[in-house]
Amino acid sequence: MSVFTTVTAEDLGPFLKRYSIGSLLELKGIAAGITNTNYFVTTTHGRYVLTLFENLAADELPFYVNLMAHLADHGIAVAAPIANLADQYVDELNGRPTLLVQCVPGTVVDEPSAAQCFEVGEMLAQMHLAAGSYRGQMQNPRGAAWWNATAPLLFDLMSAADAALLRAELALQAGQDFADLPKGVIHADLFRDNVLMNGDHVGGFIDFYYACNDVLLYDLAITLNDWCVCESGDMDAERARALLLGYQGVRALKVDEIAAWPNILRAAALRFWVSRLYDFYKPAAGEMTFAKDPGHFQRVISAHAERQDFWL
Repeated sequence: MSVFTTVTAEDLGPFLKRYSIGSLLELKGIAAGITNTNYFVTTTHGRYVLTLFENLAADELPFYVNLMAHLADHGIAVAAPIANLADQYVDELNGRPTLLVQCVPGTVVDEPSAAQCFEVGEMLAQMHLAAGSYRGQMQNPRGAAWWNATAPLLFDLMSAADAALLRAELALQAGQDFADLPKGVIHADLFRDNVLMNGDHVGGFIDFYYACNDVLLYDLAITLNDWCVCESGDMDAERARALLLGYQGVRALKVDEIAAWPNILRAAALRFWVSRLYDFYKPAAGEMTFAKDPGHFQRVISAHAERQDFWL
């Protein structure tokens, strides 16, 4: 969530007339993340988030936007999209497809507690169940096919030792088969900066633009790999157990999911190691953007490889 496309108050005035959300009081860029342009928009009616999509076309957005509306209708804490006066969620501003969503309560937590991890795990399981009736379909754009195609573009840019480790991890994952595990709609990017916590409770899940249909356990692994990780790449066992307890209190894991858990944790870390390597070595041009440390998820994979206790 960075600023690639500049929006001024003068740009936004005519745009807001297509909505019933009042007149502009404040416009402020959001300088976190790396994919889309985001602004906080404060009007006489409240506070909203404006997203301008840098890589997705308008006809690619209905899966994500309708999913957010579906989850909000089913009581999941998400940033619900707002329709314009033509009853359309997706609009256009400065040549980009655009979406307005409600600003959910809470803040991003950098050092979550076990209680907060429990709540996130519980809400994630509730989201998986609520999305079971959603009819949209979207193949995972950053699954195994993507990382196997992307990694060869990076080998020559990495140190020889790191490239060898990446090749070894790709080979390990090539031998896994998660096809028979329970599937559904997943968030696929539920990091701490994509959840607003209102005290110990989830104020809202945000940024659904990597959501897709995939293995539910993979979504849980992505979430745990961020919410329960230490700076060293190892896991905080108390937070990990709390997140899993919250999740399994709503959706108990099956025997085959438990067996797949150690390697799917590594698959979830591999996906973000490759994407961060790509962003680091081949950055997009933008205002207020930054690339995250690719070595972090390399350390997470190494920590998983050394563990015997996976908290299940």
